[in-house]
Amino acid sequence: MEESRCVPPELDLALTEICAAVGLDSTGARLIRIVNNGVFLLRDQQVVVRLVLSPSFTYRAFNAVEAARWLAVHGIPAVRLLPGVEQPVQVGEHLATLWQYVAEAGPMPSGADLGELLRQMHSKPASPTFLDWQPMADIRRRLTDAVDVDPADHRFLEQRCDALEERLQTLRFPLSRSVIHADAHLRNVIGGADGPLLCDLDSLCIGPPEWDLTPIAVGRLRMGHPPSWHDDLARAYGFDITRWEGFSVLRELRELKITTGVLPILRSNPGVREQLHQRLRTIRDGDLATQWVPYS
Repeated sequence: MEESRCVPPELDLALTEICAAVGLDSTGARLIRIVNNGVFLLRDQQVVVRLVLSPSFTYRAFNAVEAARWLAVHGIPAVRLLPGVEQPVQVGEHLATLWQYVAEAGPMPSGADLGELLRQMHSKPASPTFLDWQPMADIRRRLTDAVDVDPADHRFLEQRCDALEERLQTLRFPLSRSVIHADAHLRNVIGGADGPLLCDLDSLCIGPPEWDLTPIAVGRLRMGHPPSWHDDLARAYGFDITRWEGFSVLRELRELKITTGVLPILRSNPGVREQLHQRLRTIRDGDLATQWVPYS
């Protein structure tokens, strides 16, 4: 394991056991990301390993496998599963998916690239086995798995979920339901040598396409991302989510989702605690202007 980032010992052990089970070597693996999954690059084999970090999200590993196969069948540019391995891979309590590594060799993906990928995906016939979009269920799972969270914060988030769920039920979406990525932002697009590819397929489901257009818009408003990212996405897709009357509800939902993602891993990744508290303060205060920084 490379020491460029601190890796919890239990995660290091899980990676070693998963790799050994399929004949891979985790020596020198590099931690790429740790939020809902621990994502590692195996340097020598050029394989990406995504380890599930929370028991409530084990279903997402199975979902990612089905999603990857569906995307491949329909020829939609996306990361592909590592062939020759039955997936997901389970060893004891550890669950992971393994992927062919794609180097960032092409131009940096743009909002237009993401808009075109989404337009392609939304136009394909849905698999009858895909789950329905249930955003509040995902957030409530995180609350159930939350560790070291102040009880007052926990109660506030539960109440926020209840209120937002009621508002979601009143929305009338103008676009037809389709297969959606459900976490569509530019960090989930890889600029491969042969063009941009979708990645992070855990949340693929059937739902409103408007949800896929929301993250880039919220990124501009809350994270300070360049306005051109959203403008290019809207132009390529043919729909500007910020002009729809229901956008404010989806913005609140997106902000709640990206805030609660770290709740199950606060103990193993305490560095995100300060950022979590800052986000909760702005949500409590109804502050729509303060900029957030990504969890690190």
